[in-house]
Amino acid sequence: MQAVRRFSEQCLSQLRAAIADAGGNEVFALGRLDDKGIVRRIRITARGNEGQVLAWGIEDMKEGEDPGSPPDVFIHNHPSGLLTPSDNDLAIAGKAAESGVGAYIVDNQVERVYVVAEPVRRRKQKKLNAERIITALMEGGEVARRLPSYEPRQAQLDLMKLVIRAFNEDALTAAEAGTGVGKSFAYLLPALHYALENGERIVISTATITLQQQLFEKDIPLVSSAMHKKVKAVLLKGRGNYLCRRRLNDALREPDLDGAEHKELERLAKWGETTITGSRSDLSFVPQENLWSRVCSDAELCMGLRCPERERCFILALRKEAADARIIVVNHHLLFADLAARRAGAGYEGAVVLPPYARIIIDEAHTIEAAATSFFSKEFSRLGLFRQLGRLYRRRGQNRRGLLVRVESMLPAGDRLDAANAAIEKIRAALDELDGPARELCGMEGVFRLSARDSGVIEAAIFPPLRSLRKKILSLAELVRDLLEQIPDREQDNPAVWETRAVVRRLDDIAGICAAFLEYRERPGEVMWIEKRLSGGGEPWAAFTQSPVELAPDLKASLFTPSKTVVCVSATLTVNGAFSYWAGRSGLGLVENRPVLFGIFPSPFPYGSAVLLASPEDAPLPDEEYYQDFINASVSRLAAIAGGSALILFTSYQSLRSAYNAALPELEALGIRCLRQGDDDRSRLLRAFLDDQSSVLFATDSFWEGVDAPGDTLRLVILCRLPFRSPSDPVFEARREALEKRGGNPFMDLSLPEAVMKFKQGFGRLMRRSSDHGVVAVMDGRLIKKRYGAFFLRSLPETRISFSNFETILREAERFLYS
Repeated sequence: MQAVRRFSEQCLSQLRAAIADAGGNEVFALGRLDDKGIVRRIRITARGNEGQVLAWGIEDMKEGEDPGSPPDVFIHNHPSGLLTPSDNDLAIAGKAAESGVGAYIVDNQVERVYVVAEPVRRRKQKKLNAERIITALMEGGEVARRLPSYEPRQAQLDLMKLVIRAFNEDALTAAEAGTGVGKSFAYLLPALHYALENGERIVISTATITLQQQLFEKDIPLVSSAMHKKVKAVLLKGRGNYLCRRRLNDALREPDLDGAEHKELERLAKWGETTITGSRSDLSFVPQENLWSRVCSDAELCMGLRCPERERCFILALRKEAADARIIVVNHHLLFADLAARRAGAGYEGAVVLPPYARIIIDEAHTIEAAATSFFSKEFSRLGLFRQLGRLYRRRGQNRRGLLVRVESMLPAGDRLDAANAAIEKIRAALDELDGPARELCGMEGVFRLSARDSGVIEAAIFPPLRSLRKKILSLAELVRDLLEQIPDREQDNPAVWETRAVVRRLDDIAGICAAFLEYRERPGEVMWIEKRLSGGGEPWAAFTQSPVELAPDLKASLFTPSKTVVCVSATLTVNGAFSYWAGRSGLGLVENRPVLFGIFPSPFPYGSAVLLASPEDAPLPDEEYYQDFINASVSRLAAIAGGSALILFTSYQSLRSAYNAALPELEALGIRCLRQGDDDRSRLLRAFLDDQSSVLFATDSFWEGVDAPGDTLRLVILCRLPFRSPSDPVFEARREALEKRGGNPFMDLSLPEAVMKFKQGFGRLMRRSSDHGVVAVMDGRLIKKRYGAFFLRSLPETRISFSNFETILREAERFLYS
């Protein structure tokens, strides 16, 4: 074929010049096509010899300088003039074709071209019409008319303009949208329009189930209705949230189930025949955790095409729904599971955990690093390992139960269970030998990080039992593998065989964590730590966790680099008006050579008249002797003058317990109900607080965000202490050390900005509607006595202020609340 049919004159000249400059040797180039399929732009990426050239830039289609605009075609020349592709040419062309990228071979004069693989023609992007879309949220607009309490918000319209730019410009975007801006509609309208007009799929990821459900059940249907077009959306949760019919049937057939277990499994089976989704959230009762784990969907246990229940599989049905959906709503954990698999080799073109996509909206984006840390961490404990061993084999009196009992029944006669039972008992004994010294290392702090400075103590206390445990786990895994190898071919698809293989893989994973602990000094990119926890019955046990220290490079490579558009939104992304801290931790700050947009959109709420920010100048500092006594007395008196309706936030459960015990008799005498985190699960505790307008909720970490209590339910928020992370937090400590090694300032670059962002979250619990009114009291003297207190104050909206002695604050708070 003549080259002029495939290349512009400019590209022909550029290629000829490059080949001449290389002395007639091979060169490699990346090309971009125009709307007519002609190569209009090329970039020379490598030069070789007469017979070969490095295919440099082949990864550009996934992780190049401009991932929003990957190459359309790979081009190289054959100096011999023979354009027949070599085996290596075909291999490269095959890899390129998987991503829709073509491959051309030309002669040295660039007069002839051999098309090894045709490029997939790029669809022309349809730009969003900002003016038309924004009208829907202006007064009288299609969305505005459907909102019962619509208020015009310029910040919302400005945020929407930024999101539209992100889609139109293939940009990465971070937007801080204060409470009340209406961020979900500001990104949903552009997202739904873009998905329909361009035929693309958009993933929306959130940190909480509450927001997922609000988007899927309320906001997306409303926007779709306003557009007068049906936009298919699907809500996806992690597999563990869905019932697996095959595993349920297996559990029901297990011999010697006790009465309570069998009754609950039958309830699940009855529900399984009527539920449409199979989602645990649709259950009218709460199943036992250990029972649900035996019947829920699990990727490692999925039999795929071999499953007898494949035609009725909830996961498969959901994936079919997602395959032609334009909007997919997920949580951060599921998003990271998909991104990690794609980066590990699954690729970006096909379905993995999610169907393929190139544009993502991340709501509650301030949690990205924490969510990624959780996802990429690995852990084991005595309880968890006992659970895996119990799945393999357990005895109750003369009854033998477990997967190995079923596996043995498939083998020729012979008793093989005694050896397995002996191996399991050795692991149980090794766990007991390890758990005691591990808990002792945790001490009163309840946590212990493995570090070089404690190497002598660590290696004496836990290395011998850890080595012993690892050896015994590997021995059991090998024994079970030997049994599985004896299984006849006709039984290879038996569910018990699949489940047993999954347990063996989990045993191998635990042995790997043991190895990582033993090699902790050779793993500077990871932190190994032990935490003392309590079972439901109050029994202490040790958990061993392996976590990554830094995630920004991985987040850049897996999230931001491959995606055409990523929009990150949250009410708290800045510190002192700058995105630098969050961008650095999330990986966005590492991105180069592509558009990155930022925007701050202040809350429209009247903080200046509706909120009193108070902090007593006579409050002791947290490290002073009488600080806890001050907290115990002050929170009770503040809650009393507010008549309840208070959320009291702590940074440690010990401080919470002390303040709660001191306040309980005084507040209950006034008819004020006291609720305490830990006395019930989070959702029920929050519901009790919302239902009782005069109640007071004492809470720690997780309640600093995600509490939405509008109106008179919440009129007083007390922040007992500035939320600096505990220096004993092992992951945080490792990150501080890594930052210091790079020449940074751990306090100014990590501790302070993280505390400021959490402080903003706590402050944000008060104002949830424009009509809300109340007091935020900060009982930590550092806010007004330390220079860095200004960072906290400058990150808040402008409010009424009372920085006086505590008695004066009591009077001013009472006047403010009842004026």
